[in-house]
Amino acid sequence: MSGITGIIQTTPYYNKEHVEKMTDALAHRGPDGKGFWQHESGNVLFGYRQLSVIDLSEAAAQPFHYLNRYTVLHNGVIYNYIGLREELKKKGYNFRTQTDTEVLVAAYDCWKENCLQQFDGMFAFTIWDEKEKEIFGARDRFGEKPFHYINDANNNAFLFASEIKAFWPLGMGKEFNKRMLFNFLTINYTDNPDQPDETFYEDIKKLPPAHFIRIKSQAEISIEIKKYWHIDGERKNKMIGDEEALGTFRGLFRDSIKRRQRSDVPVGSNLSGGLDSSSIVATINQLQISGVQTFSAIFPGFKKNEEKYIDDVVRQFSLRSFKTRLTDEEIPELLMRTIRQQDEPFGSASVLSQNKMFELAKNNDVKVLLGGQGADEVLGGYHKYYKWYWQELFRNRKLFSSGELKKAKALGVKEKFGIKNIIGALVPDFASVVLEKQYLLNALKQEDLSKDFVHLQSKEAYYTPPTIFSLNGALYFNTCIHGLEELLRYADRNSMAHGREARLPFLDHKLVEFLFSLPSHFKIRQGWTKWTLRKTMENILPPQITWNQDKMGFQPPGHSWMHLPAVQEMIHESKKKLVDEKILTPEVINKKILPSDAYEKNNRDWKYLVSAPFL
Repeated sequence: MSGITGIIQTTPYYNKEHVEKMTDALAHRGPDGKGFWQHESGNVLFGYRQLSVIDLSEAAAQPFHYLNRYTVLHNGVIYNYIGLREELKKKGYNFRTQTDTEVLVAAYDCWKENCLQQFDGMFAFTIWDEKEKEIFGARDRFGEKPFHYINDANNNAFLFASEIKAFWPLGMGKEFNKRMLFNFLTINYTDNPDQPDETFYEDIKKLPPAHFIRIKSQAEISIEIKKYWHIDGERKNKMIGDEEALGTFRGLFRDSIKRRQRSDVPVGSNLSGGLDSSSIVATINQLQISGVQTFSAIFPGFKKNEEKYIDDVVRQFSLRSFKTRLTDEEIPELLMRTIRQQDEPFGSASVLSQNKMFELAKNNDVKVLLGGQGADEVLGGYHKYYKWYWQELFRNRKLFSSGELKKAKALGVKEKFGIKNIIGALVPDFASVVLEKQYLLNALKQEDLSKDFVHLQSKEAYYTPPTIFSLNGALYFNTCIHGLEELLRYADRNSMAHGREARLPFLDHKLVEFLFSLPSHFKIRQGWTKWTLRKTMENILPPQITWNQDKMGFQPPGHSWMHLPAVQEMIHESKKKLVDEKILTPEVINKKILPSDAYEKNNRDWKYLVSAPFL
């Protein structure tokens, strides 16, 4: 894990001082050291901040040189590097370190861009190829690790970095993208599903997940970007039975967790008290891995505090547990610190508690933590997925005979199935058009926004529903198009702000591919979401966790935080700034602040609070 920065240019306009400034801005990502490399021509410069996790020796330091041909920067980890190293040894490759970075670059020498098909990991890397005079880079399949860049056409240069803030010491990339701001303020989008390289800054792009990039520097900079992996959201193994499906899932999940334990420093786990993180801890216990430490954020007195479930799991598996609580006094400072660390607006107050939890791990000298992100998207965990499953059943004339509506209602599910769902099931293309128009009309009706801002930005407004109107189609959309990458950004910035590494077992690509091959009733059955995971864990975890009817998620008391006088003052100042920028109407300043949870649709004050500091 680390922070990476670099520049490739046709003539040496930028120098080592520039890349050092970029790298210093990412010092938090790599507290264990730093390194620089400059090509003799001055046209390629690499910077690195080191977080030592695998092979702690000096020989593993980066930028890493290999075969007198390649120089590599690698942020992340290749979990299957041990098996790949043995395979490459048989092909004649020799290794002088125990690091996965050396395996990564050897794999590139052996298979070129097809090496990406071999990797199980989370990564963002760049390799300078001295022979081809080009940089090859890639980002992992789901976007766990970040890769941002600026194509500086004026100076014939390409600059890249792990985080957006790395460009700011050079006076670059600070022009805010008001198209993205409009969509965040109106429909809570933090990305653009139609343009996956877009960020909240006009000149800064991101390499989309599951893409590679090739940059050449000749008379001018040339850039090639291609997708290297995708999931078939419609392919289903209709013949598979429950026993085979559960057995395969169990094996893949165990293998994923086992590989994510590979480390030369202590490995712990996040524990929220929910099904996902508890399943990880339980499986670690099954693998007979001793000394497991868990880290949790709790909210005493809050109705959605899950501390009792955390304690149940800790007792059952005799874990060493660490907890942190967020006090009202620390919220304003934590809020501003988190905003700075994230670089872009965020739509969830849980980002603050996640930040605090990684800080707890840092204070207890645990560098690597396993977390449950991704489970809801690949296993069907959110209540919004019910409508997609019901529409699929209705289209196949099985909804009422299946009894799924009644079973969900009996479990307290409040989702409805009405005429809009019937239209969505029978004429999905028409329903998609109606949804898009409805969202745009609602966006245009927001009275807080100035008319000029709406007029200029609404021309490029977007609301993008899934293109495949089935449960798997919705899961594919949230996993690969819009939704998951946002959560992964939160986790990366929060963990790396404290020099910690977050590993996510539910995002093993073979596990995800298998889950997408399963018919929908393996995700939702008898009214239960995440049926496959629940059945797998029902004899391992306490029933109050496995079959908990009230999915809380990782929800902090954001509503009460917004009552705090210091936070209300921050909201007021944010409104003033947005008015000054002619984004909000002047009347907004005198409107009463309405505290509510950050994820609620009409929580405009939260959006003002977390977006204004970036303008």
